Amino acid sequence: MSGLEVLDVVELALLLIATGALSGFLAGVFGIGGGAILVPVFYECFRIAGVPLEVRMPLCVGTSLAVIIPTSIRSFQAHYKRGAVDMTILRIWWLPIVIGVVAGSVIARFAPERLFKIVFVCVAWSAAVRLIFARETWKFGDDLPRGAVMIAYGFVVGILSTLMGIGGGLFSNLLMTFYGRPIHQAVATSSALAVLISIPGALGYIYAGWPAAANYPSIAALQAPFALGYVSLIGAMLVMPMSLVTAPLGVKAAHAMSKRTLEAAFGCYLFIVGSRFVLSLVGGQ
Repeated sequence: MSGLEVLDVVELALLLIATGALSGFLAGVFGIGGGAILVPVFYECFRIAGVPLEVRMPLCVGTSLAVIIPTSIRSFQAHYKRGAVDMTILRIWWLPIVIGVVAGSVIARFAPERLFKIVFVCVAWSAAVRLIFARETWKFGDDLPRGAVMIAYGFVVGILSTLMGIGGGLFSNLLMTFYGRPIHQAVATSSALAVLISIPGALGYIYAGWPAAANYPSIAALQAPFALGYVSLIGAMLVMPMSLVTAPLGVKAAHAMSKRTLEAAFGCYLFIVGSRFVLSLVGGQ
């Protein structure tokens, strides 16, 4: 390996470590597991590393879900100690969310690469508009629904989160605030949902990625010991440690912010990361 190649590897490693720190902090602040920042950054890292375009996005999504596992657990523990998690919602949603994750993993095995980007952009920008221009009158109701509607919400959260590589906080935050729940409670409860989504989601992307090894030699070369299916072990190992350190700091920051500040910050962030994938869809990179 030449000196220039070594320098490139070091730069990538430092970028991933910094990403871990930021994703952990955002996991605590927004209850999103950090996936909304991991996917765009992983995309740039894997592009530099020469991962084929056809499998780059699902590799980003699968690796993001793997990283979210310890981060979301740490974030959930911190929010739970503060008594901010709505356990009733968890009891209703856990099964439909897991079923949605399984469905999303099956789709990931056969879906074209563009689908992941389109889902990411549509959801991120819709959420950004809601959060940045939020009005108290923008509500679906005064409280969350019951019965079949609530179960359907859980399924949708599971399937879309799996296709985006996020912990579900993006969707559950929006749903809960649309039904009048405080943003701080929504963030805390979302951190728990991220645990339910990330573990089966990461396993699903390992399953979904095995066929890619037969079609793309560069992915096959990554299978052992550097990747399992659509989960990059190197990416996960570099990002995880710092994310665990910074997640509790994000929780403290979230509870120190006002409701409006937290919503606006989340919305601006989502608009920025969604814009990156619009450029990718147009430019093909």
